[in-house]
Amino acid sequence: MEKKTEINKTHKVITEQGSALSKYQNVILGTDSIAFLVYFEVCAWLGKIPGAVGILVRKLLWPRLFGSCGKGVMFAEGIVLRHPRRIHLGDNIVLSEGAVLDARHDDDERALVLGDNVMLSVNVMISCKNSCVEIGSRTGLSAHTIIHATNNCPVHIGEDVIVGPQSYIAAGGNYNFDRLDVPIKDQGIAQDGGVILEDNVWLGAKATVLGGVTMHSGSIAGAGAVVTKSIPANTICAGVPAKVVRTRGLS
Repeated sequence: MEKKTEINKTHKVITEQGSALSKYQNVILGTDSIAFLVYFEVCAWLGKIPGAVGILVRKLLWPRLFGSCGKGVMFAEGIVLRHPRRIHLGDNIVLSEGAVLDARHDDDERALVLGDNVMLSVNVMISCKNSCVEIGSRTGLSAHTIIHATNNCPVHIGEDVIVGPQSYIAAGGNYNFDRLDVPIKDQGIAQDGGVILEDNVWLGAKATVLGGVTMHSGSIAGAGAVVTKSIPANTICAGVPAKVVRTRGLS
């Protein structure tokens, strides 16, 4: 049987014996450094300051939280961070209100990587649970988008990608379920190879892309599509499950 999911592991860390401080450092910070704990707590408090003053203060102090942080990154109010030292940010990134960057990983120091000029709109959530997410330059994630990568099933998003509002990208999102004598939640996550969105892909509003899928360069998923199989370059898919309905550039 595969190991239990990271969700169960987090629950175990929180509920097992040990100090509240060590649990907090394990789940939230990813390090036992007291100096980093103090700095993180100060920055977390500053994360609640609204308006231009908050943006200015965070611009000055927040970059030191991350594994690396480029120039011109804007941090809006209410951003949530997990294991920030595993997060690497390029230049001129915009992180809007309520964004969640969760880079929890046991080993990889580059669990979450955002390229230059990436924009995360309001309440975008990127969750790495022992997997990795990489987003290329000039890509935009619209409001309430969720990207979930777990159990060594990564998400790779290329450059110049458009992700519509309330879209869902799930790598490692399916449980094994063959055994009837074991609860589904204890049968582990199925390996699906992750998700790849190549350059210049467009997901319409509320589109879903599941593990094992590659959307090749220039492809489009219509609003509400559920993409369960790979999509060829420069084609348009739609429906549930999504099927190719057109090839771009052809009448």
